[in-house]
Amino acid sequence: MANTLVIAEMHEGKVRKSTQSAINFARQIGAPFSILVPGPGSKAAAAEVTGFGAQKILAADDAYLANGVAECVAPTIAEVAKNGGYDVVVVTASSFGKDVAPRVAAKLGAGYVPDISGVKNEGGKLSFRRPVFAGNAYGNCHVNTPVQVVSVRQSEFSAAEPTGGASPIESVPIAAKDPAAERVSFLSMEAAKSERPDLGEARVIVSGGRALKEQFSTLLDPLANLLGAAVGASRAACDAGYATPELQVGQTGRVVAPQLYIAIGISGAIQHLAGMKSSKVIVAINKDPDAPIFQVADYGLVADLFTAVPELTAELKK
Repeated sequence: MANTLVIAEMHEGKVRKSTQSAINFARQIGAPFSILVPGPGSKAAAAEVTGFGAQKILAADDAYLANGVAECVAPTIAEVAKNGGYDVVVVTASSFGKDVAPRVAAKLGAGYVPDISGVKNEGGKLSFRRPVFAGNAYGNCHVNTPVQVVSVRQSEFSAAEPTGGASPIESVPIAAKDPAAERVSFLSMEAAKSERPDLGEARVIVSGGRALKEQFSTLLDPLANLLGAAVGASRAACDAGYATPELQVGQTGRVVAPQLYIAIGISGAIQHLAGMKSSKVIVAINKDPDAPIFQVADYGLVADLFTAVPELTAELKK
């Protein structure tokens, strides 16, 4: 395996921390790697990732790549990968990564393995491990095309730590506009503003289920504020309108792996467990002693959450 190209994700002029999961992947396969930062302001943002041991940082600094529209960004990624002779193109499996990676693979005629949870380099042949059946089983696969495109689960590849040094930064031109991009227009982004950490990057998550009902925010927000935690929710809580959709954790929501995950009033449906069971420490509070959540919890409290959560919050305040 000769070279790996890590695709950085930009947001508001900065490189998202989630990019470090893709860097971790590149380190694990043991090949030299470079990092491509696409988007306006990427020359300045590239400085954020110069200390991770990359051979070089490539900045495609152009307003045309703003807002991460996949139809606009994919041609440049594919062009850089082709011209640079990269064998592996990797991106974190965020919304951006899942959108852009298949398009890049198609342009390169490359095999694509999404959402992987592990990788092995077996004498230069890469073996990818990925979950199937909502994480109840895992499959191992190989890609036989000369170029391989991969998206990695942030919950399985921890954020890479800086190694020191300073990788050189080079500017790269954007590719010719793709006809597909002419049929796509970016209108606006409606993002929830919060002082709390992003779910995908939080060290602590306090997550609630439908059992909280209308008191979802009343009970969880004070606890989350004390812990400096992000707030998550089960799909049932989101569907019932007690929590907003962007808070959903699970197979069809965000896949997370914080240091501490506190599940309150969540029964533990298989779809929810698929999104959080890789958390380092899981604490569950539920009045049902047979709730499936207790099967994956490190600590479990069988109690009425409407009593237990205020008491826990009060004790933490002390």
